[in-house]
Amino acid sequence: MGDEELIQQVREELTKAIKEIENLRLIVTTKEELINNLTTSLKLKDDQIETLIDSMNLKEQTIDTLNKSLEIKDQKINALETSISLIEEELKELKASTVNKKRLEEIEEELEECQKKLALLTGELEKADEDLDALMDENEKLRNNLASQSEAKIIDSTFREIPKEEILKKIREILGNAIHNVTIAVLDINDLQDLHLYEVRAAVNMKIMCNIDPSLEEDAELLEELESLDNITIRLYEDRDRFLIERDGEELLFAIVGSRENNNLVLYTKDPKHMRLLRSLVMEGWLRARKLD
Repeated sequence: MGDEELIQQVREELTKAIKEIENLRLIVTTKEELINNLTTSLKLKDDQIETLIDSMNLKEQTIDTLNKSLEIKDQKINALETSISLIEEELKELKASTVNKKRLEEIEEELEECQKKLALLTGELEKADEDLDALMDENEKLRNNLASQSEAKIIDSTFREIPKEEILKKIREILGNAIHNVTIAVLDINDLQDLHLYEVRAAVNMKIMCNIDPSLEEDAELLEELESLDNITIRLYEDRDRFLIERDGEELLFAIVGSRENNNLVLYTKDPKHMRLLRSLVMEGWLRARKLD
């Protein structure tokens, strides 16, 4: 080979290496933008939910205060009604005896005063009942709004628990619909046993990345079995930070492993735009995974 040919070959290899570096930079930038967007959205939603919860707590305290006030007014009304009954009994006796006219007048005045207090308390009780009903309705709306914020829109996954078993079950379900190509990532090669790979159509090309410890006999034997299948390519991925499956460019599940057991952030979609962005994370993982010797 001449010097010019060697130089040309080196130039081509350098150009190829530069393109690969640029692609990697693009993937990393896209990943960082995705993480930043998700973090900002989660923070905003957390603030909204916290405000709703504070408002609900305040209204619940007001409801408790109103309930106590209603109980006190009920007690006062009961006491007044008892007093009125006793006064009316005494009034009947005095009218029948006509002995003490002055006491009769006093009793009538006392009865009139009690009836005024009773009417006033009854009006206050009705107003308090209306206020309580209004507060209960408002609090119910807040609860529905909170449920809508938490369930229908952005979900706070900080403490959400989705166990590995559920993720592998969903991956197996998606894998059952594969026709041409799938890319899969699991934490450990032994997780692949839950995916029933032997049941997948022979025409489906499977790219798999996972952690493997060749020094363990179990891992070595399973690796040998899987590599005996012509439609499986396995790479070593040691980070243990994700589960994923991308099927035929039509369906994608991406689960980010959290800091606590079962705290997995799971994204599942068939939307082409969602998949276009998440596919860069799939590619990033595959490029970082190492070919096996």
